[in-house]
Amino acid sequence: MKLAIWVMVLAASAWAQGAGTPSEGQESKLLVLEHMWNDAQVSRDAHALAGMIAERFTDTEYDGEVSDREKFLADIANPQYQPTSLNIHDLQVNLYQSTAVVIGVYHTKGTFNGKPYDHVGRFTDTWVLEGEKWLCVASHTSLLKK
Repeated sequence: MKLAIWVMVLAASAWAQGAGTPSEGQESKLLVLEHMWNDAQVSRDAHALAGMIAERFTDTEYDGEVSDREKFLADIANPQYQPTSLNIHDLQVNLYQSTAVVIGVYHTKGTFNGKPYDHVGRFTDTWVLEGEKWLCVASHTSLLKK
């Protein structure tokens, strides 16, 4: 349901794009994609995430683990991974023609292998515009000290 709402928001932002500058419309699309990403992670929807990441996607986790597209999607679908929330704030979009870097702060909670986690960190997502579609090519997270 949340995914459908975000798709409608994305469509509305694309329609409203004519009201602002082209970069404002692209920034709005990227922010919607970031929120859709979070919803897909919480619902463990690897299929939805597969539609947002490039074939040569690279993920670098807070602990230094590096994953390719296949491993990243398998980790999302892993039944031992049980996120309960994922929120982002302090977002900044930096556009460079057909490339964008989105940075922000995340807070996620849940359990993994039966052990609870509660992480606050920074993230950097790099997106590339392929045709009319933004695809994430790299994601990196770092934990913030408490």
